[in-house]
Amino acid sequence: MRPWTSYGRCDPDRDWFFQPVSSTAVSPARILIVDDVAANRDLLRQTLEPAGCEILLALNGEMALRVAAKAQPDVILLDVMMPGMDGFEACRRLKADDATRAIPVLFITAQHEVGSLVEGFRAGGVDYITKPFQPDEVRARVTTHLQLNCLARALTAKNAELTAANLQLRTEMARRERAETVLAETDARLSLLTEREAERWGIAGFVGRSPALAKVVENIRMLQPLTTSVLITGESGTGKELVARALHFGGPRAQAPFIAINCAAINKEMAESELFGHRKGSFTGATADKKGAFELAHGGTLFLDEMGDLPEPLQAKLLRVLETGGIWSLGAQAERTVDVRLIAATNADLDQAMAERRFRTDLFYRLERFTISLPPLRERRDDIPALAAHFAAQFAAEMGRAIPALTETAITVLQTHSWPGNVRELRNVMERALISSRGQPVDASHVAIKTQASGPALASSPRISPDVEREFPLNLEEAEAVLIRRALAAGGGVAEAARLMGVDRGWIYRRLAKRSE
Repeated sequence: MRPWTSYGRCDPDRDWFFQPVSSTAVSPARILIVDDVAANRDLLRQTLEPAGCEILLALNGEMALRVAAKAQPDVILLDVMMPGMDGFEACRRLKADDATRAIPVLFITAQHEVGSLVEGFRAGGVDYITKPFQPDEVRARVTTHLQLNCLARALTAKNAELTAANLQLRTEMARRERAETVLAETDARLSLLTEREAERWGIAGFVGRSPALAKVVENIRMLQPLTTSVLITGESGTGKELVARALHFGGPRAQAPFIAINCAAINKEMAESELFGHRKGSFTGATADKKGAFELAHGGTLFLDEMGDLPEPLQAKLLRVLETGGIWSLGAQAERTVDVRLIAATNADLDQAMAERRFRTDLFYRLERFTISLPPLRERRDDIPALAAHFAAQFAAEMGRAIPALTETAITVLQTHSWPGNVRELRNVMERALISSRGQPVDASHVAIKTQASGPALASSPRISPDVEREFPLNLEEAEAVLIRRALAAGGGVAEAARLMGVDRGWIYRRLAKRSE
């Protein structure tokens, strides 16, 4: 349908139809007059045209159908009595056509024919005008139906808008419902993963009944619901990361990230980027933005293992993060706030490191809000049988075997060993024992424990023979490489190799990384 003129859109409470049409009007109201009598057509045109209407004329019903379909008038004045197709049949056909069904039809009839108009209303007419014409009546009736048609069209347009908006809303609701379903499924999977992690790293993972272990478990239970930073101390292999994970997965941040970083293994040049991230172009090789450990752990827990090996320049930046809760990525223009629980661990003597100015005192006191000290395995020998049985059951399940029994002789061997590698070493020994036992009870012959030199370093070993001394490299870096290989072969791992050499693990990691470049 065509748009109305400016007067056709105004307040229906005003007598708007007879306002003059301005030069800026979009288009006048279009009225189709259908009458076979020229005098009637002229009189109606003279009555309506001065009001600004566009008048279309048709001489009979057939012409009226063609003009109406093409011109889409706003109102049709249709004579009842015409040769050929009369007004009633013309009206029925107009209402049968989708293109003209909504156009209001006013019949033109003589006074004595008014009684027959019931048929006209049944055909779809909405009103009538009697002959002889009364100009005021003609204008009033046409005005009324122009108004009604205007309102009907506006209502139809509004309904179409509402229908489209409703469809859009339904589509958006369906999209959100699908998104919420996916989110719920993802959350359920994450919850399941979290539950599994909690089972794996929970309090149940601490096997034993010794008073020293009971104190550790008590501290973990006390700290789990809190977000305070924790410092975990203990020799290598005592389970410092297990404690950190138990604190995380047993607390309110269990479904948030747990990020573990080994400070001793961080490349010194990239250490700041590893912890705080960087922006593209902040240094050579920074081809894209990268989130650091703090951003990755946002909302969760960041575990910094071997804290004593953290490069000194980063210690000051870490202290600032702990004090302000904000980080500066390399190349960033603004500080970013992070919500992270920090758990640090070390096997180093931090008191000595502070005395030697290798570790900041203020950072130490910031970290040491609460300290959990893990006892070495040699100080909780009563827990060794239970731990050995625990590892036996664990590896038996992985190997698809029945859980083997541990003989008294095997337990005696396990309890008399000094366990410099602590629980980690015991775990490795039990794995080898189950492989060797081939499903049979584990006895002393299956417990392969390496006898290691006493004392902290190779320096306390017997003097090297003259032949070995002569073959030993004079180049310092090559000599270090030989010593590292010997220590790794003797100790079976970096931690034990570091103990045998009298150095920290970070020193070995750095030497290995340097030789691999």
